[in-house]
Amino acid sequence: MEPASQEKISRNSHSAIKPLNIAATFKVIPSGAALGAEVQAVDFSLAVPEDVKVALRKAWSDHLVLLFRGQDISDDQLLAASNIFGPPHEAASRKYHLNVGKEVDDKHMISRHASVSIISNLDQEGKPVLDNGGLGSYEVVWHTDNSYVEVPPAGSMLYALEIPPAGSGGDTSFNNQYLAYEELPEDLKKAIEGKLQVHDSSRNSAGILRPGVKLPTQPEEVQGPAHPLLRVHPVTGKRALYLGRRRDWPSNYVVGLSNAESEALLDKLWAHATQPKYAWTHKWRAGDLVLWDNRCCMHYRTEINVTQRRVMHRTTIKGEPIIP
Repeated sequence: MEPASQEKISRNSHSAIKPLNIAATFKVIPSGAALGAEVQAVDFSLAVPEDVKVALRKAWSDHLVLLFRGQDISDDQLLAASNIFGPPHEAASRKYHLNVGKEVDDKHMISRHASVSIISNLDQEGKPVLDNGGLGSYEVVWHTDNSYVEVPPAGSMLYALEIPPAGSGGDTSFNNQYLAYEELPEDLKKAIEGKLQVHDSSRNSAGILRPGVKLPTQPEEVQGPAHPLLRVHPVTGKRALYLGRRRDWPSNYVVGLSNAESEALLDKLWAHATQPKYAWTHKWRAGDLVLWDNRCCMHYRTEINVTQRRVMHRTTIKGEPIIP
């Protein structure tokens, strides 16, 4: 028998009674879509042995997005789970809020942990609202987390604390940018080879202007790093499209092209990359923990019923300099 900390038992609709965090009972069930898998018999409130950590990292490489149901963990345990896949990356959005004097609040807006972000639709009084200066209850367009920094995070892990009733919105979709590149028409593959794109840092993924930031009025005013449109994954060696995010013009643009050429190329790339055939959609339950790879997939969230509370805690995993 494993040590006492490992004797907790799993009971769910998908499996028989079995011990947790043991390689022999570890199970990965693919979603059947272009990416994503549910991992069973893992509980992050318990110690995770090294052989299970190795299996988890392999499952992440294989499936891009991993779902763990029924978790009941603290922020420290969330960080420990995230650390299985890599050291923490401080969320880039945090500094914008702190720089304009917003206070740290471990319940509603800004976590006391520098490496944990609160993703909620609550205001400072804890009431659900449309706009809380973050993502609020808005629809969140297809994007890659923190692509607007020089070294973006490798992955993100999102833990559901409060989820609105079914049908209230907030579903999250993920898409496979390996496949998007593999099936990209040859003329577009040639068009993006060696090309860089400036990633707009002025607005968040819901299109809200960040605190203390001026809205750009022309491409030359767009602030953010230049990243390749095509990147090589440092673990798998596979090629993936890397589009980041796109807001209302002026926003991301392709370096070295005229504005018209850049917009036309990005229109084609986004239309291709966000096709439903590359995606898998997750409908959240409280206690769900989802890990995704920002180097090879994007994600999207539907609008949330503004009368319903939704509270998530997110960590991001330190990335590597992008390999063109």
